[in-house]
Amino acid sequence: MITYYNRKTKKYEIENVAGDKYLNWVYSSPIGMNFLELFVKKKLFSKLYGYYCNSALSKHNINKFTKKFNIDMKESIKSVKDFTSFNDFFTRKLRSNSRPIDMNNNVLISPGDGRLTVYQDIDMDKIIQIKGFTYKLRDLIDDNNIASNFSNGTCLILRLCPTDYHRFHFIDNGVCNKTQRINGDYYSVNPIALKNIPELFCKNKREWTLFHSENFNDIICVEVGATCVGSIIQTYTPGKLIKKGQEKGYFKFGGSTTILFFKRNTIYIDKDIIENSKSGYESKVKMGEHIGSKIDNL
Repeated sequence: MITYYNRKTKKYEIENVAGDKYLNWVYSSPIGMNFLELFVKKKLFSKLYGYYCNSALSKHNINKFTKKFNIDMKESIKSVKDFTSFNDFFTRKLRSNSRPIDMNNNVLISPGDGRLTVYQDIDMDKIIQIKGFTYKLRDLIDDNNIASNFSNGTCLILRLCPTDYHRFHFIDNGVCNKTQRINGDYYSVNPIALKNIPELFCKNKREWTLFHSENFNDIICVEVGATCVGSIIQTYTPGKLIKKGQEKGYFKFGGSTTILFFKRNTIYIDKDIIENSKSGYESKVKMGEHIGSKIDNL
């Protein structure tokens, strides 16, 4: 059972997890863990499922999925009948007015929809994955020179469930470097898995880049793949001027994670998010939502 804080309702709610029985079996039982290591975490498993989700055969799952998880299709540009496959639905674009963006230069917005956890004053050698498990920033991005610039900074972990909008966006104006790709496994990024797989983020397939933000200094942007995520698709152009709220890319089917690292003394995070993170609760947010602000001395 996963409890998170819903900022809209200001209540703690229970997450309706897609495939919860399967996740608990795979990540909590001896037989399931063996199956995980032999097959589920492998690229082939996610690739095969990705082929299915890209095919017309998967269309029949869309209507059932939207009803079971109460997905608001009024936000979508396409209607259910217009999607050509489940992945076409999963990577759907939304109407511009469904995710208003605060364009104030001093406002920090969420890069996407999901459940947000924030850690401040990070120790680069002991970044918290979940209570009891940590990892090193240099292992996550495989670049110690860049990692060393973010000591005592702030780490934002945005977990996307299969039910979420799966496109991720830039949080500020600026210029983004070329994406660096690191091959890896395909573990789930659900808290059930995070509690059982040490250094999970450093083991999974991931992509990262350095974003030269206009108002928040340099930011490390990391996208982590997961079970059944056939691809991480980057849609931005490296070296080209970017506007706040512009799409950076999207995940194909599966739960996934976006991680942002900010340098020390660059941002304040909203109090409710910090308090819930300290108490072990994620905060449900949407793309473009106010989650913090710029520190004036930048």
